Amino acid sequence: MNEKKVVLFNKKKTFTLGFGFLGVSVIWALYNAYVPIFLKGFGLSSFVIGLIMTIDNIFAVLLLPYLGALSDRTKTRLGRRRPFILGGAPIAMIFFFLIPYATLTHKLPLMMLTIILMNLSMALFRTPVIALMPDITPSKFRSQANGIINFMGGLGALLVYFGGKSLYDANIAYPFIAGGILMFLASLVVVLYIKEDKSYVADDKTGETKTTIKGSVSAFYENLRDLFAEEKSLLFILLSIFCWFVGFNAIETFFTSYAKFYLGIKESTGALILGIFALSFMVASLVTGYIGAKKGRNKTIRTGLLVITVVMMISMFLHNFYIIAALFLIGGFGWALINVNSLPMVVDMTTLKKVGGYTGLYYFFSQAANIVAPPLSGLAIDIYGYPSLMFFASFFFVIAFILMHFVRRGEIVPEKLPIT
Repeated sequence: MNEKKVVLFNKKKTFTLGFGFLGVSVIWALYNAYVPIFLKGFGLSSFVIGLIMTIDNIFAVLLLPYLGALSDRTKTRLGRRRPFILGGAPIAMIFFFLIPYATLTHKLPLMMLTIILMNLSMALFRTPVIALMPDITPSKFRSQANGIINFMGGLGALLVYFGGKSLYDANIAYPFIAGGILMFLASLVVVLYIKEDKSYVADDKTGETKTTIKGSVSAFYENLRDLFAEEKSLLFILLSIFCWFVGFNAIETFFTSYAKFYLGIKESTGALILGIFALSFMVASLVTGYIGAKKGRNKTIRTGLLVITVVMMISMFLHNFYIIAALFLIGGFGWALINVNSLPMVVDMTTLKKVGGYTGLYYFFSQAANIVAPPLSGLAIDIYGYPSLMFFASFFFVIAFILMHFVRRGEIVPEKLPIT
């Protein structure tokens, strides 16, 4: 019976899990679209704004790999991952509510405190909610499953970029209130309807069955050692992930500013262009997992990197809203080819009991990229102007493409029985 269960792909359950990704995406889409604009109102340079926008990524680098390993070793009646969601989501919602009100006080220390506490709360449950996907999905279906949850994430971003425009134009606080509530409700859907495996895997060497800080730190360092094993595929794909997220985060962080201060359109209209990108990504996510499973994940990712590089390079020379929007529609498809297939490649380089830890490594490198991208791209903008944004992103997409040629593992692996 177990052999039969392991090959099943429960699409309904995966869509339900996708609500967690939807909620997280709503928060970060709003945060990245409007917080840089808020910070500009304090008279800060683009470089300083970029530094502030890395706070979430600093927390991610410091905490997510550890929290992923900790969730691997957690034993509760709710399972391994769901306690983290219940702990972090409501606190994050409250501090997210407060961001626009802190802005209106014109007190930078209060604004910074609100941003820091909101980012810390989001870090508590980010890795565990994503680790649920490989927990409940066999290897051969992980690209397709990741496509579905990225579809849900794209839907969340889409709600922000299209629905958020009218809310923001009415009152800058409205999208933050709506987004916080939506994130919390979406997280509750995951907690209530995803019944994860509650069993726990004892440590192979010690037989340890308790969740301990020492054991979790040890598991984290064991995962890091895997980077420098004789076969370097894990290292190269994580470096590639780092590079393409540097490029993507630069666009995500500064495109609304690029739209307002270079293209001469409203920031909410710039967010609308990002919404077109998100719409394309959302729709394409449903098929790019199948493309990766059929054509190979590595080949599919490299194709996506070529597509998004060409899009950004052409956009650098344009000012027409409609042409840029059309190009971003194509770019969203390229980003789906990349993003949908990358996490399955990483987790298929390990065993089921280390899925949370490897998910943490994935986020370690992606969030480290997001620490580098805002201040570095902001500095480039300060020196060379806003057109440099597109060149900056394209450069890192090209480096990522080159690094993917050295990745030899991460395709579909033979099925394994669930951890019991």
